[in-house]
Amino acid sequence: MRLPSPARAARFCLRWLSRLMPRRVRMRLTLLYGSLFVALGAVLLTITYLLVSSRNSRVIVRGPIAGPTPDSGVHLSAGTQIPSSTPGFAQEEQQRAMRARAAEVQDLLMDSGTALAIMSVIAIGLGWVVAGRVLRPLRTMTTTIQRISAHNVHERLAMKGPGDELTDLADTVDGLLGRLEKSLDSHKRFVANAAHELRTPLTVEHALLEEALIDRDATVDSFRSNFERLLVLSEQQARLLESLLTLSSSERGLDRREPLELDELAGQLALGCRQEAERRGLRLKRAIEPAGIWGDSALVERLLANLLNNAMGYNVPDGWVEVTTWAKGGHAVVRVANTGPRIPAERVSQLLEPFQRLGRTAGDGHHGLGLSIVRSIAAAHDAT
Repeated sequence: MRLPSPARAARFCLRWLSRLMPRRVRMRLTLLYGSLFVALGAVLLTITYLLVSSRNSRVIVRGPIAGPTPDSGVHLSAGTQIPSSTPGFAQEEQQRAMRARAAEVQDLLMDSGTALAIMSVIAIGLGWVVAGRVLRPLRTMTTTIQRISAHNVHERLAMKGPGDELTDLADTVDGLLGRLEKSLDSHKRFVANAAHELRTPLTVEHALLEEALIDRDATVDSFRSNFERLLVLSEQQARLLESLLTLSSSERGLDRREPLELDELAGQLALGCRQEAERRGLRLKRAIEPAGIWGDSALVERLLANLLNNAMGYNVPDGWVEVTTWAKGGHAVVRVANTGPRIPAERVSQLLEPFQRLGRTAGDGHHGLGLSIVRSIAAAHDAT
């Protein structure tokens, strides 16, 4: 039979002791307070006993002493050693006094032990009360947090009192609840906007199909026209779903990172967009300098493509689009600028939210997800 190693035996003992420990923090604090009181009381009792028992005693004996050379009859002896010259009567009295002193020390030890036991019980009871008062704010916070759900996430602990650790904990929980409320509100708006964006083309598709069925005089040309419109709507829905999937994957974070040349990706995308820029009557300018990063090539390419598409889609006739990359302070920087309308400063943060646009134009092919995808991909790469 193989014996367990000392390390395994020690881990087993620790697990066994941890199972014996009470589960409730109040009971743990009570045991801690009581144990400290008993330990300190025992140390104080030991010190008192040692001091009393080590103190030298003095015994004075008076009485007639018979002998050839009578004296005053007064003998003083210190300590426990009895001089050999002391008469028998004095020795007996001194021994009786020493026994009485030993009995007194023993009684003192017993009385002190009894007092320590009584005070230990009182200390444990007071420790239970004090632990309950200390943990009362925690119980209040626990009850409030258990009551908070998605329907009343606006509630806060709002704990008042001195600026101690419990107040800091309550403030931290309130901050977490605030961030959760903001995230839930954003999620609700996202779901509502996504449902609206998906419902609109479905309604149009239904109307086109219904029109083709109701119209008894429909011709091949009318069917062809309806089918072309249905194809356009289908492509828009496909792009919307693809954008939603990209947004979801970028918000989930990166599974892997690889070295990328940001300047090469930007240059290739700029070349791919040159024909579209010429069709729109835009000049495409490049100022590409080396800039390397670690990240996901597909997501970074989508980020650059969204910026370029926005720069060309929201522009003016005979305008220009400029793509610039460079490295600064150990960081890679990419900038896409254009001659489009200036965005008001108060609308910049709003445009980074899903389904937000400066102007809503039906059938323009934009769903307001481009910049939100850019922001999510940048955040996934620890970028700003």
